[in-house]
Order: sequence, then C-alpha cells, then structure tokens
Amino acid sequence: MNEQLTSRPAGRAGDRGRPVEALHTAEVFDGEPGCIARARALADRFLTRLVAEWLAVLGEHTRSDLMLAVSELVTNADRYSQGPYMLELEGTADTVSVTVYDSSTALPLLYAPDPSRPGGHGIEIVMALCDRLTAERVPVGKRIRAEFRLSG
Repeated sequence: MNEQLTSRPAGRAGDRGRPVEALHTAEVFDGEPGCIARARALADRFLTRLVAEWLAVLGEHTRSDLMLAVSELVTNADRYSQGPYMLELEGTADTVSVTVYDSSTALPLLYAPDPSRPGGHGIEIVMALCDRLTAERVPVGKRIRAEFRLSG
C-alpha cells in the first residue's frame, strides 16, 4: 500500500519571491521490498523541488546527509514497527525536516559510541547529521523528526 500526498506551495510569494507555505510531501510504506529505495527517491525528488521552487541552497554535504538520515529512519521503522510507517518531508529555503511516523511506541535508544557493536548505530548517525532530533510518542505510535538547517 502506497499513498502519496503532495502539496505545492500557495501561489502567493513571500520575501525574495519565495512561496509562503512550506513545501511538503509524504508517503506511506508497508515494508514491501524496495521501500527504502523508494523513500530515498522521494527525498531526492523533494530536494530537487525545494531548490527549484524555494531557491534553497544545499551545502556540499546536505543532500547526502539528508538521504542518509532518510535511509536510517525508514530502515528503523521498517525493522522495529508492526505495520505501515510514513515518511514526511517539509522544507523552506532555510530548513528541511525529515519525519517518520510508525506504529511502535518504543522510543529509540541511544547507545554510547562503540565501534565494536554490530548494530544500533542508526539514531547515532542521524544525530550526527542533523541539527535537531526529536522523538515522541503520538496516538499512532511514535514520531521521529530530524531537522536540518540549510546553507544560504
């Protein structure tokens, strides 16, 4: 089951000719094969639109950092939740947020760095990449949001 909701910014323009409302897209995944690649493709298309429509300036590593964060957050939702999960992307010329909702109420654990540990590095990686990370329980399970400030 894939449901995609995409809204375009309103036709009004704000300062410097940019749209007033944030660019937003979301997609629901059921954990089917290829869903992580599809989530990354959604993020890539979103960033391309953000640059074109919002004139966002992506730093040298911003795109790859965001793509890695999407991979890690979607992989965690796929691995640890029972049921569908949703990837939501929202952005302006200044910020991008990557949010994943899943059905598990268990908040992620942050382990002390340990290069010998075979797994459990996903949240550690996302925290190193983003400017702010939040995780909270919501009625459907939990929401994890990574926020990135953009160059510009």
